[in-house]
Amino acid sequence: MKTNRIRTILVKFTVYFFVLLFIYAAMSKLTDFTKFQMQLEQVFPSHNYAVAVSYVIVILELLIAGLLCYRRTRKAGLVFSLILMIAFTCYIFVILNFKEHIPCSCGGILEKMGWTEHLYFNIASVILASGALLVINKNNLKSY
Repeated sequence: MKTNRIRTILVKFTVYFFVLLFIYAAMSKLTDFTKFQMQLEQVFPSHNYAVAVSYVIVILELLIAGLLCYRRTRKAGLVFSLILMIAFTCYIFVILNFKEHIPCSCGGILEKMGWTEHLYFNIASVILASGALLVINKNNLKSY
């Protein structure tokens, strides 16, 4: 019984972590949306592509946060959180290994991190989401 409680707490912590992370990230991008788009233009080959990506990222972050807020869609929200964090982690890996200098297009506190710290943060987030999904699937948790 105690083990299930710990597992439930782990899953709830993960859900709350991602809700806060994605809402915070989306809002900080929207606060200075022009700057966010300009930073993406330094990465993507065309202005139109960077603009499209900027909207998609913010919409995805808010949509995933919304999915995580409801028990019925929480597992899907965790799956999409994992996918998005893997994508962001791959992006940072490419930046670190193939680009000389690209400004971070994140906002707020995350913008203060260097690329390496950001990579570690994202890897930890991937592990956290993976662990929560494993716990849910392995233990058939119903209340999380």
